[in-house]
Amino acid sequence: MSDDPFAWLEAAREQRRSAGLVRTLRPRPAEGPLLDLAGNDYLGFARDPRVTTAAGEAARVWGAGATGSRLVSGSTELHAELEAELAAFCGFEAALVFSSGYAANLAAVTALAPPGGLLVSDAANHASLIDGCRLARAETVVVPHADPQAVAKVLAGRTGPGLAVTDAVFSVDGDAAPLAGLHRVCREAGAGLLVDDAHGLGVLGEGGRGTLDAAGLSGAPGTVATLTLSKSLGSQGGAVLGPAAVIEHLTNAARTFIFDTGLAPAAAGAALAALRLLRAEPGRARRVREVALALYEGFTAAGLTARRPEAAVVSVRAPSPQAALRWAADCRAAGLSVGCFRPPSVPDGVSRLRLTARADLSDAQVAQALRSVVSCAPEGA
Repeated sequence: MSDDPFAWLEAAREQRRSAGLVRTLRPRPAEGPLLDLAGNDYLGFARDPRVTTAAGEAARVWGAGATGSRLVSGSTELHAELEAELAAFCGFEAALVFSSGYAANLAAVTALAPPGGLLVSDAANHASLIDGCRLARAETVVVPHADPQAVAKVLAGRTGPGLAVTDAVFSVDGDAAPLAGLHRVCREAGAGLLVDDAHGLGVLGEGGRGTLDAAGLSGAPGTVATLTLSKSLGSQGGAVLGPAAVIEHLTNAARTFIFDTGLAPAAAGAALAALRLLRAEPGRARRVREVALALYEGFTAAGLTARRPEAAVVSVRAPSPQAALRWAADCRAAGLSVGCFRPPSVPDGVSRLRLTARADLSDAQVAQALRSVVSCAPEGA
C-alpha cells in the first residue's frame, strides 16, 4: 500500500479526464466582454444600483457579517422584515431565512422527516433535496420523475408521517412539476408536500409570486415551500415558507438553522430591495418568460433539440460530454457564456448546454445568443 493516503485521487482524476467530466474554476472579472446566459440572475437584479446600494447600506448599518447563528446574535430587524415580506408576497403564513438555498432544503427535509416517517423524492430532484433525504432519519423512496400516481402508490403503504419532496421547476431541463396532481395525492394520503421553488420565484405566478401561486397552491394546507434568494432576487441565501407551526419547528429542530451563522446583512438587504422592486415591476416576470420562449423557438427552428421552457431555463441537448464541453468553449470564444451540464449533474446522463433567460436582455442580445449557439453547434446536436 502507498504511504500517501490520497494516492487514490490520481485514479479518480484520470477517470474524470477520460470521461470528459473534469471541472475547473474560472474566476470572472467584475466587468467582462461575455454576454451572460449561464448565471441565474433571471430578473437582472444582481447589478441593479437600487439593489447594490441597499446591500451596501445594510452592511454599513448592521456590519459585514451576521456575527453568529440566528438564535444567538445573527438575527437582525432586517432578517425579520425580509421573512415577513417573503411570506406575504408568496402567500404563506410565515418564513425563515437561511444562509443558502441548499441549507434551507437540508433543514426542511431533515426536520420534517422524523424516524419512522417516509420521504418520497422525485428522481430528478436537486442535489440539495437528495442530500436532505440522505441525512434524514426517515425512510426514502425515489419515484419516477413527475409521476403523482407513483407518489400516491408509495404513500399508501406507509405507517408514519409522510412527505413528498419535489423541485417546482427542475434545474436541468426547466420543466415544471405537476404540483396540482402531487398536492391532490398528498392530501388524499394525509401526507405533506415540500416544494423547492428556487427557479419559479420571480418568473412564474402572478407578478412572479412563484410556481405554487401559478398552480393555485400558495399557502395550501399541508404545503411547504423552499426558495433561494440568489436567482431572481440577485442576492444570496434561502428561505423556507409554510405554516407558522412548521417555521416554529424548524427554528427549534433544523440543524442548518441552529448551528449555521446567519445570512449576512448585506445579502438580506439586497434580497429585500429586490423583492420590493419585483412587487413594483411585475412585468419583469413576463419578460423573462418571453425571452426563454424566444430562445427555444430559435433553437428548434435551427434544428437543435431543445426543451420548451416552462420558466427561465432553456436546455439544448449535446451528443456527448466532450461535445458539450467544446460547444460551451466555442460559445465563449464567440462572446457568449452558457452553462454546460454533464454527468453527474444530469439525472438522465445526457449532456446539455443550459441557458438562462434574463428579463434585462434586449432583443438584439437574444439574437446574438441564438447566433452563437447555433453557429457553434457540433455535429450531431
